[in-house]
Amino acid sequence: MNARAFGNSWFWNERFWLPHNVTWADLADPAPGVEYPKASHLLSALPLALGIFAVRILFERFIARPCAFLLHIHASSVHWRATPNPVLEKVFTSITKCPDWRHLDGLSKQLDWDVRKVQQWFRHRRNQDKPSVLTKFCESMWRSTFYLCIFTYGIRFLWQCPWMWDTHHCWYNYPYQVLTPGLYHYYVTELGFYWSLMFSQFTDIKRKDFPIMFIHHLATVSLISFSYANNMLRVGSLVMCVHDASDFILEAAKLANYAKYQRLCDFLFVLFAVVFFITRLVVYPLRILNTTLFESWEIIGPYPSWWLFNSLLLVLQVLHVIWSYLIAGIAYKALVRGKVSYGRTME
Repeated sequence: MNARAFGNSWFWNERFWLPHNVTWADLADPAPGVEYPKASHLLSALPLALGIFAVRILFERFIARPCAFLLHIHASSVHWRATPNPVLEKVFTSITKCPDWRHLDGLSKQLDWDVRKVQQWFRHRRNQDKPSVLTKFCESMWRSTFYLCIFTYGIRFLWQCPWMWDTHHCWYNYPYQVLTPGLYHYYVTELGFYWSLMFSQFTDIKRKDFPIMFIHHLATVSLISFSYANNMLRVGSLVMCVHDASDFILEAAKLANYAKYQRLCDFLFVLFAVVFFITRLVVYPLRILNTTLFESWEIIGPYPSWWLFNSLLLVLQVLHVIWSYLIAGIAYKALVRGKVSYGRTME
């Protein structure tokens, strides 16, 4: 066995990924007309991601931008640009964008500038890197449109599936569950979209939460990929649908914020909060976690990757609780003060 084959066999160890007494060979040659998920299918998500990225560019240019102009949202120019200065630019790009008093004092002496002038230079330089309202509007319109379309497709598809109404069907005859075209398209499209988000992060204007969002997208891609290769598509489709339910509403609230429709923004954000709480704090634990932890235990029993996936799903629930706390605070301010606080969630 060569090194590459050893690496593959080690990573895709049957004792880890599959239930007891099941091998990859059992899934390799299904009956005529029957198709099971294969890891190689996931490769189609990469060209699809590039296609989605290209569609996004066209959408933002020919649909989102004209809509923004109709709402009187234009590319705002930076009123004050930082004077080109190699010394300060080096500090800004390689050391810190917000220098403390020690750095300010040292730069002031080095350049023979007043400290206040150095502070002003860094403030203007930071403003140059901020994305314009037009850029953020176009991005949110694209995301809102995609999330709405994929959520609509997911609901229409799952409405006809027995595991939507009885989650025990997620585990009956597992892992010998047939891959249908609708389920394949749903999974690969979601995976392609999150791959496209990872691509676009390197071309978009860098934001403060770049590392966090990159890790989030990477974790999402990993979970979708592993659940597909492990044929946990039925419960995976429910997880994706639950998470898509509120995303397009948040993006719509951002659009209203950028267009300065304050009351609509407040209404949409409160609606987003309600949907988020119902799907993430009620539906997710009572339906998703209940079936992955208890119903699957009764029907197929635990095995190593079962523990891994359930651990990740539980971590996700912890994040849901943390996010719900933060969102509740913003929604409360929107109801009491009549205005959403424009923190990172709304940006």
